[in-house]
Amino acid sequence: MPCTTILAGKKATADGSTLVARNEDYGHAFNPKRFIVVTPEKQPKDYQSVTSKCKVELPKNPMRYTAVPELESTMKKMGWWGEAGINAANVAMSATETSTTNSRVLGVDPMNKKGIGEEDFVTIVLPYIHSAREGVKLLGKYLEKYGTYESNGVAFSDKDEVWYMETIGGHHWAAKKVPDDCYVAAPNWFSITDFDFNSDNTMASADLEKMIKDNHMDIDHTGNPYNLRHVFGSHADSDYEYNIPRQWYIQKLFNPSDVREPDDPNLPFAKKPEHLLTIEDFKYALSSRYQNTKYDPYGLKGTDADRHAFRPIGFQRNQELSILQIRNDVPEKIAGIQWVAFGPNAFNGIAPYYTNVCDTPSTYRDTKEHFDIRDMYWLTHAITTIADEHPFRYSASIEEMKQNTLAAGRHVLLETDTSVNDLDGEKLQAELKKANEKTAQATYNAAMKCFGDCVETGSLQIRLNY
Repeated sequence: MPCTTILAGKKATADGSTLVARNEDYGHAFNPKRFIVVTPEKQPKDYQSVTSKCKVELPKNPMRYTAVPELESTMKKMGWWGEAGINAANVAMSATETSTTNSRVLGVDPMNKKGIGEEDFVTIVLPYIHSAREGVKLLGKYLEKYGTYESNGVAFSDKDEVWYMETIGGHHWAAKKVPDDCYVAAPNWFSITDFDFNSDNTMASADLEKMIKDNHMDIDHTGNPYNLRHVFGSHADSDYEYNIPRQWYIQKLFNPSDVREPDDPNLPFAKKPEHLLTIEDFKYALSSRYQNTKYDPYGLKGTDADRHAFRPIGFQRNQELSILQIRNDVPEKIAGIQWVAFGPNAFNGIAPYYTNVCDTPSTYRDTKEHFDIRDMYWLTHAITTIADEHPFRYSASIEEMKQNTLAAGRHVLLETDTSVNDLDGEKLQAELKKANEKTAQATYNAAMKCFGDCVETGSLQIRLNY
């Protein structure tokens, strides 16, 4: 199962933004992605899932939104898979974090093979919502009406709130607001722990508590509030290798004084970080591989078994990373920023793009099905292929590229935020589009320089010489 999610409330971040971020991973190394804007006329009116053939009745009057879908050629076989975006109302959605469940749940509420899933969620929800809470309610309505064929976690945010929602069985769900001063690190297992059905900061399908009681699912015998991870989640051997260590390492980064073990199944759902979090923190965590521990696959500590004990967060199956930022220190018209990186996160830089636009830069939008060095997706994979063989040899070039990409993107944001104060409508969007193009060019240039540096450095080490 793929993906890693990190969320943060507005009082847990350095600039007061809400942050929703997720690595989109895949079953093998390549699944080319593109970053686009879906305008209302491009939004489907009659929607049918490719996977399940489920027909969904959509609301009218969709809004513009960004997305990171499949290539058009792939969409015909697999569907939309919009994954992550921000709409015209500055509401963000990330879907999905594939999660686990247990046989007790599936015995009561089996999966519905003809329902909706990750392929559909962003497309059928994001264009129609005006707040994070509204997003939870709309997706919950769909889950109860159509059912789902898989277990997933979904994140929503607006300028004030961040919500994490988890599907339960074929037709149920629960969602919890992330405390404003906390973050959440969610790997591929059921994440919500303490859940109070009487709180204003929780939502769930109407009969969820009744289902728990009627089917003796409260294994802790606590009653309300419930530990939903214990009720609905898994405790498989694979969780201790695949899921728990990722949550542990992110919490170790953000709360270094709170010493836990990487196989602790009772790590908390939400934590208050020991320092205010930044985009840089999110990118480092979502690119990480257990650095400075014996579990680092590239490290020199521990045994070979240690270095391959746990599934890393940043690895070769990363396809794209979106950090969805809704800012509170700028006007609403420029508040939505989608930070985007393509390919394996250990070897890429992340850059910020205004979402109040009608188009995206071609190096992200026009990804080809097969290798093309002009695409950010394929350029990252080229760097990865070189650097993985000798990570320490190329580490300086990789780190320089990461830092320069972030710095250039931040500089464009600062310049543009000031220069567009008096603009609105199409004139504003035109300037934001120019700013995005400038950021994309700087990002591509930094990646190409890194690629060139890796080639030059590696050429000096070629064994076939005389």
